[in-house]
Amino acid sequence: MEKQGIIKSIWKGFQQNKLALAAFKLIVSFMAIALIAGFLANDKPIAAKHNGQILFPAFKEIAVNAGLAKWNPALQHADWKNLDYAWSVFPPIPYLPNNIDYNNIPPVGPFDAQNIESLRWRHWLGTDALGRDVLSGIIHGIKISLGIGLGAMFIALILGLFTGILSGYYGDSGFRMSRGRFFLNLVFLLMGTFMAFVPRLYILKDAMQSTVWEILKELGISFSIIAIFLVIANVLALLLQRISFFKKRVALPVDLFIQRLIELKLSIPIIFLFIAVIAVTGPSANVLILLIGFTAWTGIARFLRAEILREKELAYIEAARALGYSNSRIIFKHLMPNVLSPVFVTFAFGVSGAILAESSLSFLGLGVSPETVTWGSLMASSKQCPTCWWLAVFPGIMVFLTVYSFYLIGEGLSDAANPRLKKI
Repeated sequence: MEKQGIIKSIWKGFQQNKLALAAFKLIVSFMAIALIAGFLANDKPIAAKHNGQILFPAFKEIAVNAGLAKWNPALQHADWKNLDYAWSVFPPIPYLPNNIDYNNIPPVGPFDAQNIESLRWRHWLGTDALGRDVLSGIIHGIKISLGIGLGAMFIALILGLFTGILSGYYGDSGFRMSRGRFFLNLVFLLMGTFMAFVPRLYILKDAMQSTVWEILKELGISFSIIAIFLVIANVLALLLQRISFFKKRVALPVDLFIQRLIELKLSIPIIFLFIAVIAVTGPSANVLILLIGFTAWTGIARFLRAEILREKELAYIEAARALGYSNSRIIFKHLMPNVLSPVFVTFAFGVSGAILAESSLSFLGLGVSPETVTWGSLMASSKQCPTCWWLAVFPGIMVFLTVYSFYLIGEGLSDAANPRLKKI
């Protein structure tokens, strides 16, 4: 069956699960809110006319945060609430998560009397101990939680697919390489990794606290350095293969190596690993994405390996080999469309786990940077005010809805991909 046909079949079966479909729609609505969070909760107007100029501060803020633009020095620290406008259009919630309302400290609840100028400035879900608006924090927290969950699992998906394919398809004897090429690639890989990360450690550490584009640029440079070293290694391998000893091809036990690597990862307490890395780099959403991504790939790899081991012994794979198809064609055109269903399921469950991990770490003060408001940090602030029930209830509801929705999506995908549940 072709990949497109399998995806359509899974989607058709998924739609029959009403609870999973409702959860999927809820997650899509959360994603939509995350994309327009800056237009729903912001202390800057969406559009305004000031000193004869038409401004779009909310749009400009998005560009500035992405590193694509800079503020006009005259407006960089402007008090947007009190500027003189000819006209203005403010978001429905006129607060950013970090805006401090000194008139509503100590915390006020959603049903308490609030010291505000008018109903437009009301804190509909109350404030925290610093006077920050809870509803604004929850709305912007959607972007952080989904960004960390999806970003981390995307990294885990890439690593899991790569290692799962190598481990399942090639095993311990299917991947062969000349001794010279193996030796040089191993040596130059270690050298390239050292040169790509150790001398650039402080540059990468600063990038972790910067924008996504900055960290992608710096990681791109590091991986380019590794690629250059590997190219040099393979060029030198052509010369080294003139010696008969180095020319002989040997089987590499990739399955054994990957399985031992997975066992090593599983033997390390993840929470201690997170604490150690965050102590060096500092808390950051980018650090969390990388940490969770580089520790969550093992589940995908093991599921994919098991599926490939079962699938590659079937008749259609044997026929493809008999016809002389290349390994890459067999893997990507024949194997992958038939083994991806458990990967989708594991990905959905992994996103919920990543979001829960972020909330837990933020609750412990080990998540994102302290000035960033997240669902976990809002719940953590309830420890300082045990009577402030709204600080635990509303963020907790969001964590529950998001995690449980991804769980239902995973269950729905699992049922849709299970041939025993399909009507023949």
